[in-house]
Formats: sequence, structure tokens, C-alpha cells
Amino acid sequence: MTPELAQKYQHLQQIVGGYDSVIVAFSGGIDSSLVAFVAGQVLGERALAVTSGSASLKRTDLELSKKLSEDWGIRHQIIVTDELTKADYRANPTNRCFHCKTSLYTELGQIAEAQGYTHILNGTNLDDLGDHRPGLIAADNHQVKSPLVEAGFHKADIRALASHLALENADKPQAACLSSRFPYGTAINQELLAQVEAAENVLANAGFSQFRVRHHGEVARLEILPTEFELAVTLHEVLQRDIQALGYRFVALDLGGFRSGSLNEGLEPNAAVSQIPVVNLFPAN
Repeated sequence: MTPELAQKYQHLQQIVGGYDSVIVAFSGGIDSSLVAFVAGQVLGERALAVTSGSASLKRTDLELSKKLSEDWGIRHQIIVTDELTKADYRANPTNRCFHCKTSLYTELGQIAEAQGYTHILNGTNLDDLGDHRPGLIAADNHQVKSPLVEAGFHKADIRALASHLALENADKPQAACLSSRFPYGTAINQELLAQVEAAENVLANAGFSQFRVRHHGEVARLEILPTEFELAVTLHEVLQRDIQALGYRFVALDLGGFRSGSLNEGLEPNAAVSQIPVVNLFPAN
């Protein structure tokens, strides 16, 4: 570990140690995992990790959150937030994440009040501040703390420290909420979320390392790493068969490759919306 990273780690521990008690919004991703791990280290029984097991979280990530909290000895609670009952969320507007995080932080606030926790923490880091993140407004509205931002952590710092600490998910690929697979304005429901999750499971089982399945009605647009395009071509018959079996008519490979938050690209101020080339992998007859 570099001296700079060691200093950031010490600062993070000091920040978390300055709270009397905390609830960590814990998704199983590496960012919130690092916060939960440090909270457990520093605060012990005064830390609680809470995971929302709603339909927008992959079942594999839900199971991972259970395993990690058990391995680390941190108290863990699973809830199901109510975002899918909200018309403003299901309509999938550009501020969808605000409605989702509002549901989450409202629920966490109620748990904090009922169980006597003084602060709510999330896994936001400095790299998140430059993207389209309406959920940050919800965090501000609920006085949620972001210790990784305060301690000066970028994503690379988080992965490096997690690796040094031998956290199991240090190299876990980014796995945003499943609702992020739908273009803004495309209505979301539990069945569609399950369809996208099942399609991504096809890619995971086929051996792809980092990917998204973007839902465009009857088209499943696959974003994978360009270095794995050859694997997609080799497995095109399997991908076509298994993804079409989930209800998609077409399976398309996005030649732009994997881009985290690609559906935000058109939201950049004054940015031209580029037309990413897409090739269909053997559509159904």
C-alpha cells in the first residue's frame, strides 16, 4: 500500500470513528463494502449494514451482501424498499435514481430512529460526483454522509485498498441498479427487471467479465468489453437462443463496448448524442 493510500485509509477510519453509531447503505458493491468493512472494524456493534433486496438489486448481489457481512462479523439487515410502488419511479424519468434513493434513505432513517443509530453512510466516492447522479440530491436531503468523498477516495483507491485488505469482492465488476438498463422514459416493472437480470445471467454464465444488457423493447443490446467480442461471436448461437428464450426478439451487440452509465450519454450538457453502431446477432425469423 502506498503512503498516500495508507494516509487515506487512516483518514477514513478517523472519519467513521468520529460517528457515535452508523447504518451503512450496503449493496454488495465494492464502494459500500469498503465503508461497511471499515465501520465494522472501527465501530463494532455500533455499525449496521442494511441492504435493500428490492427487484432492482441482482439476486447474486443480495446473496453476496449476506455472505460478506457474515464473513466480516458486521450486523446486517435486509429490507425491501417501496420504489416500485411509486409511479414517479416506474415511469423511469431522468431523475429516477432520486426516487429510488429517497425510498432507501427514508427507510434507513426510520430504522436509525427506531434502533438508535446516529448517522447513515453511503459508498459515494469522488468519481461519482462527475456523473449524472440524482441520488446524491436524495442523500443530501436525508443528511447521508459520504466518508469516501470526505477521505479523498477515487474508485481506483477503493479497489487498491480493498485488495490490500483482501476483501473478497475487491475486483468485483461494477454492477449498477438493474433499472439503469432501461432508456429513460421506458416504464419499469418487476417483470422487466427480472427479464434483464436473467439476460445478464446468461452473459455471466457464458464467461463474460464486465457487461450490461440494455433493454430496448424487443431488443436486448449487449454491452461487453471489446476484448471479449470474439467470445460473443463464438457463442452467438447460445446467446441468441438463451436470451431470446427470455422474451427478446433480437439480440444485438453494441460495437461501442461496455460503458458504465451509457444511457446517460445523451444527458451531458451540450454534448452531441453519438449514434453507437449496433450489429444484430442473428435475429429471430
